Amino acid sequence: MNATLEDGGSPQGIRSTDPAITAAVHMPIFEKYFAPDLPLVDADCGNGAQTVFLAGRFHPCVGVDRSAAVLERARTAVGEGAGGRSAPDFRQLDAADPAAMRRLRDELGDANVYLRGVLRRSGPAGRARVAESVAALVGERGRAFVVEAAPEADAALAQGAGAAHPAELPGSSDTPGLPGLPHTPGAPQAPGREPAEPVEPVVPVVPAELAERAGPFTAAGLRVLAGGSLPLSTTGFEPDGSRLDLPSNWLVVGRGD
Repeated sequence: MNATLEDGGSPQGIRSTDPAITAAVHMPIFEKYFAPDLPLVDADCGNGAQTVFLAGRFHPCVGVDRSAAVLERARTAVGEGAGGRSAPDFRQLDAADPAAMRRLRDELGDANVYLRGVLRRSGPAGRARVAESVAALVGERGRAFVVEAAPEADAALAQGAGAAHPAELPGSSDTPGLPGLPHTPGAPQAPGREPAEPVEPVVPVVPAELAERAGPFTAAGLRVLAGGSLPLSTTGFEPDGSRLDLPSNWLVVGRGD
């Protein structure tokens, strides 16, 4: 999902983060595992902001979401590919529908997949369907980058928002903003910031929280190829005025080595 705690001034979950502080921060991690000649599917793409950013690196790039209204906003805001190399295509498809993803894979061939904050919003059956969809899309050569806020992020976000309990938050905390982290070369920068040098990906270690999340992917025939943790600097603040940092975990899954 493309995510923030507010969209247009009203609570909407986490839906519209600037890609300069989201996909641009994830890219140094996953691009070393993704085959650059394969297409990329942004699963559950929301308003398409991350899809547009990713389309500058991977072609073709397709954003899929089951919401027609959200996709209409994305098309209106950023346009569609129509053969253009740096513009994405958007499809009204459900990332939890393996049959639909198999048809998309038949069209595109093996694909890389960007999957952000989807598993936490799904029950066990939903996670199994998403994993099966990912397995269908990646085929033999593709890889999927899976990133989720760690379980303890909800409590930290609730504290930063002044809520007494995570249930009081306006929406799920799949991926908050990342204003304090470096960006990749060529990524859009926050106003007044100098481009930062890219950082080396963290040492691949599969966190316990995502090792559990890996179960549906291994059941779908995929292997965990890498994993690690990533601190996320949010746009919120602690009561003492320090910036609120949330933990997240990531995996790369696929069939190859």
